[in-house]
Amino acid sequence: MLKAMGQILFSSGLQNPKFTPQESKGDYEIRTYHATKWVSTAINGMEQDPAFSTGFRRLFKYIQGTNEKKCSVEMTAPVSCKIEPGAGPACESTFTVSFYIPEEHQTDPPTPSDADVFIENRPEFTAFVRTYGGFANSVNSHEELQKLIESLNKDGMKFKEAPYYRAGYDSPFKLTNRKNEVWLIKDEE
Repeated sequence: MLKAMGQILFSSGLQNPKFTPQESKGDYEIRTYHATKWVSTAINGMEQDPAFSTGFRRLFKYIQGTNEKKCSVEMTAPVSCKIEPGAGPACESTFTVSFYIPEEHQTDPPTPSDADVFIENRPEFTAFVRTYGGFANSVNSHEELQKLIESLNKDGMKFKEAPYYRAGYDSPFKLTNRKNEVWLIKDEE
């Protein structure tokens, strides 16, 4: 538990999902993420930040032992949030918050005990990734997403407008040199 708390406080030495860098385009990069398993929870709501907090708390309980094996699982990075916007301005969106499952549990991850938490098998995918600093929230994540969309349109890249991802690599207690990302999935058609 102390190791997990230390990793959360200092965000160092955390395992990350493996990817193959494809290209760097100045203000964004193209990455192909390998097929992996993530532990996830979905929240329906109107606001991104409260949904992200709720999801994080659920998943933190899972890695602390709220799973069928009652074992702790190492914290990883990033914490991703898949955002599936609702159909209209007054419609709920779906926010799927996820932790990457560490390598040692990839083949047989502990089954969640909480009915709202599930194991997600993410197939290989290629993403356009824009990195930014500071404390991520719904406002600056949306601003960075718009900048990514502008760059992709300028470069003639094909991408799926939804869902999109917000990814954070740092503990809330880390004050400087923070790393956040927004991801758009490459349209392979």
